[in-house]
Amino acid sequence: MPRAKADKDRKIFVLDTSVILYAHNSIMNFAEHDVVIPITVLEELDQFKKGNDTKNFEAREFIRLLDKLSKDNMIHEWTPLNGKTKGNFRVLMNPENKLNANEIFGEEKNDHKILNAALYLKENEKNRKVILVSKDINLRLKAKSLEILAEDYETGKIKNINELENTGKYFMDDVDPETINKLYEQGYVEAKAVLGTRKRKANAYYILKSDKNSVLTFYNPEDNVLERVDKKLAYNIKPKNAEQTFALHAITNPNIRLVSIQGVAGTGKTLLALAGALEQRRDYKQIFLARPIVPLSNKDIGYLPGDIKSKLNPYMEPLWDNLKFIQNQYKETDKEYQKITELVNQEKLVIQPLAYIRGRSLSNIFFIVDEAQNLTPHEIKTIISRAGENTKIVFTGDVHQIDTPYLDSQSNGLSYLIDRVKDHPLYAHIKLEKGERSELANLANELL
Repeated sequence: MPRAKADKDRKIFVLDTSVILYAHNSIMNFAEHDVVIPITVLEELDQFKKGNDTKNFEAREFIRLLDKLSKDNMIHEWTPLNGKTKGNFRVLMNPENKLNANEIFGEEKNDHKILNAALYLKENEKNRKVILVSKDINLRLKAKSLEILAEDYETGKIKNINELENTGKYFMDDVDPETINKLYEQGYVEAKAVLGTRKRKANAYYILKSDKNSVLTFYNPEDNVLERVDKKLAYNIKPKNAEQTFALHAITNPNIRLVSIQGVAGTGKTLLALAGALEQRRDYKQIFLARPIVPLSNKDIGYLPGDIKSKLNPYMEPLWDNLKFIQNQYKETDKEYQKITELVNQEKLVIQPLAYIRGRSLSNIFFIVDEAQNLTPHEIKTIISRAGENTKIVFTGDVHQIDTPYLDSQSNGLSYLIDRVKDHPLYAHIKLEKGERSELANLANELL
């Protein structure tokens, strides 16, 4: 009797392939509840196990994990997930149901087989709550249309994304005018003179205002002082607002090894990162500028016509546009203009898809990752973990502009990074708020 009551209290979670490709250890994150893997999911994972992308790694790792957990047990039987606080798991073969999702939706596909697995459990485990877990919104909607409980995979999701975005920049008014004068005179003041007993956040930026003057400052955690931040040129690119000034300061500060810059299109994220890298070109062996490829209609680039170069050019063109914009700040006869051409020709400055750079050693490199919101948390971790001596990494992106089907503003790698690393002395984050591309671009962002 006690055992039956315990079973009734434990839920059954049915995992979709998208959850496992997002996190191979997701099966371990459902506390004391039981987990079911439809056999269709294993069949889909078999198609993903070959390759060097993160999804291929996740597929291989999950298959190894399942093999380790099952040991000598048959996988269609309930098997403990190891540990007293964990539930059990099993693989469910394709069942026969009274309700058949393939017939209901008029098409036989893997998603419908996964729905059939959930329908079978709902019918045969009447005393237990059955929940389909998927990062595919459309599959969750289909499940709900069949009266199946469905939810996203919540582990690692950021709860308050709006609060998180604004981490790193603070505004303070009613500051003593003499304190601001001192910042202009000697360049710094003791942090206590402004922040008092407030918690000091490493590498945070402050806009200080009095009734007479204002100043931009940076909290230096090593010396426990607020330092004045001035607008400075980086390869002839000048910051146009306070946030851009802060971003360029973080990009060019040698004590900050990891930077994230969040902002909508046209706020200057990539331009500032590239200009800052060029300004420090003598301090690094190479500058890498990369972005993940998110193919149109989520089809692999192999489906597109042409050779590999012509396939990749459309994805890399925005990065080349930023480089050309910086180069065109000078005349063709200027040494700065010619230096950029030389850096490209000598592969001291490399613009490539992220997949082409992932396997390289990242020592003595200034590494810019554009569109980082389209990376998973695991991909972000993989990139940072490859950093060697004298490497700096700058991630840029907009957490509200997700182009991959199974990520959102709360679960993407850029949000994950900001949440997990905030306040670390090696890290700084800046949100760019004002579009500086043009008035016309601002109109689009604000009104359309």
